[in-house]
Amino acid sequence: MLDRPAPGDVPPKRNGVTAPPRHPSHCGEGMQATPALGDHGLGDQPQRPSQRGRGMPEPTQAQKEPGAQEPAGPPEAGERALLAMLTAVASSPLPVRSQQKDEPDLTAEEKLAILRALYRDKPVVFLERFRRALRVEHLGCFAHLAARYEVRFYCDEVRRAARGKAGHTRVRNKRFAALQQLIKGGEYFSDEQMRAREPLLYEQYIGQYLSDEELLALGSQALAGPCSLSGVLLDSYQEQVLQLRLHIQQEQEEACMEEEEDDEGEESSSASDAWVPDTEEKAFLREEFTSRMHQRFLDGKDGDFDYSEVDENPEFDNLDIVSRDEEERYFDGEESEEAEEMEAI
Repeated sequence: MLDRPAPGDVPPKRNGVTAPPRHPSHCGEGMQATPALGDHGLGDQPQRPSQRGRGMPEPTQAQKEPGAQEPAGPPEAGERALLAMLTAVASSPLPVRSQQKDEPDLTAEEKLAILRALYRDKPVVFLERFRRALRVEHLGCFAHLAARYEVRFYCDEVRRAARGKAGHTRVRNKRFAALQQLIKGGEYFSDEQMRAREPLLYEQYIGQYLSDEELLALGSQALAGPCSLSGVLLDSYQEQVLQLRLHIQQEQEEACMEEEEDDEGEESSSASDAWVPDTEEKAFLREEFTSRMHQRFLDGKDGDFDYSEVDENPEFDNLDIVSRDEEERYFDGEESEEAEEMEAI
């Protein structure tokens, strides 16, 4: 049998890798300590402690310079989600780019191409410019930039706008449901009640065109029911107050018209004073007046009405609205105002 060499006689194997030096460890014997970084470590400057979890991260040079080149959008955003966002922006009133007066309008394909290029090259600029056209579900396209302060700021703005719009929509739907109930009840939107709330508007659309026979019929209806002397006196007093309000409103409107009208306006005004509507035109004016009174109610302009009984009433959340088209008709003007605000910005 061959004698085995002593452990000290065995030469160490060399494979080109030098074993790291071993140092005593506080956590146990034999644990390797991490070698210190020399001049060829992770850069010439020592690493600064991480700021994550301690508030806002320190902005980089690219973050400090507005309009700097931005990283491309992440594949995680998904082509379907990206296309949905680009389509929503292209369909909004916001201009995709500035154009000359005589330049033809951009096609849908051209808008999408311009928006895609801007998102790819400068996603932060895209977010800043078109944030008013974005919805919460579009914010995933900017998740790769969540560490940037301005991205978080604009994304929070989109979320706040969505919450405010959702709350506004709930109030709007509740008021529309209450409007249907009041119309069905008949009293709140009767001629007498609407005239009491808006005497000038009633006079402009209906009152000034009533014939003597119609005025006499209205007076007979008021006296048809049982009434006491105190009731007659109260009605007379209320009528005097109403006439006084009408007189004040007419004077205010005439003062405004005198400041704005010119010679041509005076001629048109005198021509309109001589106009007498026929039966069909009177019906149209009545419909227009009633529609305006409905809109005033929805806008919260009926000063004597307690809107908290509607806006804070959960029972109106569960009421079925008979005609969605009718509801949209009332709020089309409101949406067009929002579009005009976006274009102005």
